[in-house]
Amino acid sequence: MKNIKFNSILFLLFIHCTVNAQQFTASLTGFVKTQTQQGIAGSTVRIGKVNLSTDENGYYEIKNIKERSITISASAVGFQSLSKTIVLKTGENTLNLELISDQKEIDQVEVFGRTKAQEVNRQAFNVTAIDATKLYNTTLNISSALDQVAGVRVRESGGVGSNFNLMLNGFNGSQVRYFIDGIPMENFGSAFQINNIPINIAERIEVYKGVVPVWLGSDALGGAVNIVTGDRFKSYVDASYSYGSFNTHRTVINAAHTTKNGLFFQLNAFQNYSDNNYKITVDVADINTGAYKEGVRLKRFHDTYHNESLIANIGVVNKSYADKLLFGIILGKSYKEIQTGARMETRFGGWHNRGNTVMPTLKYKKSSLFIKGLDVTLNGNINLGTEQNIDTVHARFDWYGNRKDIPGVGGESSYSMYKYKNNLAVANAILNYRISEHHSISITDVFNSFKRKGSDEVNPQNASLERAKLSQKNVLTFGYQYDVKDRYSLNAFLKNYHQHNVQGASEITKDLSKWGYGTALAYYFTPSLQIKGSYELTVRMPTPEELFGDVTTYEGNFNLTPEYSNNFNLGLNYDLALNSLNRFAIMANGFYRNADNFIYQRLNNNQTKYISDNRDGVRSIGGDLDIHYSHSNWFTAGVNMTYQSVVNTQMYEPDYTGVSPLYKKAMPNIPYFFGNLNAAVTLYDFGGKDNKLTFGSSLQYVHRFWLYWPLLGGTDEDSAKRQIPMQLALDGNVVYSIANGRYNIAFEGKNLTDNLLVDNFSLQKPSRGFYLNLRYFFNK
Repeated sequence: MKNIKFNSILFLLFIHCTVNAQQFTASLTGFVKTQTQQGIAGSTVRIGKVNLSTDENGYYEIKNIKERSITISASAVGFQSLSKTIVLKTGENTLNLELISDQKEIDQVEVFGRTKAQEVNRQAFNVTAIDATKLYNTTLNISSALDQVAGVRVRESGGVGSNFNLMLNGFNGSQVRYFIDGIPMENFGSAFQINNIPINIAERIEVYKGVVPVWLGSDALGGAVNIVTGDRFKSYVDASYSYGSFNTHRTVINAAHTTKNGLFFQLNAFQNYSDNNYKITVDVADINTGAYKEGVRLKRFHDTYHNESLIANIGVVNKSYADKLLFGIILGKSYKEIQTGARMETRFGGWHNRGNTVMPTLKYKKSSLFIKGLDVTLNGNINLGTEQNIDTVHARFDWYGNRKDIPGVGGESSYSMYKYKNNLAVANAILNYRISEHHSISITDVFNSFKRKGSDEVNPQNASLERAKLSQKNVLTFGYQYDVKDRYSLNAFLKNYHQHNVQGASEITKDLSKWGYGTALAYYFTPSLQIKGSYELTVRMPTPEELFGDVTTYEGNFNLTPEYSNNFNLGLNYDLALNSLNRFAIMANGFYRNADNFIYQRLNNNQTKYISDNRDGVRSIGGDLDIHYSHSNWFTAGVNMTYQSVVNTQMYEPDYTGVSPLYKKAMPNIPYFFGNLNAAVTLYDFGGKDNKLTFGSSLQYVHRFWLYWPLLGGTDEDSAKRQIPMQLALDGNVVYSIANGRYNIAFEGKNLTDNLLVDNFSLQKPSRGFYLNLRYFFNK
């Protein structure tokens, strides 16, 4: 009897253990990343007999694991293999795997182990991705990094914090849209623009030329720039400080921490300060004596700029209900002295602006929400900050800095202390459904709202400033994608654009509505040779700044109508490995843009401000070429060049009889040929193991171009005055990294030859400057 009871107990225990064993089921997800936290696409992950490749983000997912203790390994060409033994818990588990670069194998990377930036370049769209992590030890901001991309020309009106205009394949200004992690930046305010955002904020920068992908949901006419901050769901600190010429200071602090239960904290903070008192060459008339001199070399005296910005997020990651749910706040303030107007002939000594940003944010993302394959992304923010234009000095100034008081109420431009809120809000939703391995459909909706209202305490009689100005825009996009990895891909989309505008006390209303469509295709002859083409009929609605002005140097034009363009792109990407040491990467692109109701920027009637107008048509045709070479892992070089012909196709001009003399003439103030050359040499284990010394240099060239319409006739001297001369800027840097990149010291020289560099309407840019940058990076 005892034996029967004993055997029964053993049998029950056996059944209990068997049931428990059968009940234990776990899943494991995570990312395979580099040491700089970039996902490694196509890397291999193994658990027992399970063998899979990571997706384009370096993400992997393994389900129905029966064992509690497992050994997982990860490998990728160009990286050292990694193996870990872990104990799983029932249900969902997360493990990120960080691979260390293998310097001996890095030159062999061709197909497998591509970074996310390399994967982005392989899209069917005409796109270039910048690996921002390679620039972290520099003092570059986002716009400076973009200026090194083929087809891109960043044009600034001065030094740190100055107005900028990015030109992309002949289109510029608001024709190019900006995003951070796919969220439109149209409402971020003056304290948070791409020419004051440090490069350390980004993981990569994606530049879409012409046709823009569905998930950005934009009304861009000529392309888009997407700043990707990356999902560094680990604990890290990245801090840097730089000091240099013209009393320029920059500080950046990035930090994040993720707890074991998925609670996520993130902080990004940065500041920029500069006196911008660089030397310029101008013709000067003494405001007191009237004495006139040509070509005087002197310093700018009223151009101080500073901004401070903070981005904070708190939330959860890798939960069953959300891959990411973050609540955040963006805070910032800026101060900007205005030295010149639209031309160097005007100068100011007291006029300035102040602004602040107060922006609550919400970010949500979930893969396979409710049903497998349905991915949802939601974002929302509203800027509650204020801007103020302050022009109360009763005086005039000359370029020497001399002041001459004037009687009565004046101001240098228009007597004002106008303080206003733009109340900019953005909400976007992205739904993507994977029908099968190769097919997916998507819907993207982006809503923008702008409402300016303010008052002027020193000019209350100006009722036009009190009247509300309203603009609401919605872009709805439907998309379809068919993709066979490394073989071919097809994207097709349809867009609806709608805008509602209101101006003035009488509430003049204007509703605008348009449709657009497009496609992008790519074919791989081999995994290393890709040809791609894209077409889009795209529409861009006028921006609030173009409709209502910016209060300072931009005059509004409420009569603007939407511009639209037929955009064509044809591109070729080729990776060529001559042998185990020498490797080339070639990207060649041709483009054609034919725009109607083209919105372009010109000087207003008294040439003191900018204003936008519509033209019947503008055509842009050209191409760009980008070639990179690497020898082993210690020498790299690259060259890119762009040619573009941007001509006026409006045959008849107002108040002119017959065919306009401007017909088929080059559009003024647009460079047509420019390029970049760069090279770098790296010495490994210099001064100790895991130390690295890098010498780098870059040369930027811009061919001379017309400042005004290139009309026939006139003397050679007149012709020279109507052109902006050839520009040549040489920069150099030395970077020393210690302890595998934990401690970094960089020294930079910009415009080393101290050439006279001019840009928008011949506004002069900084003279020669030197900068020291110190950076500390730690992660675990």
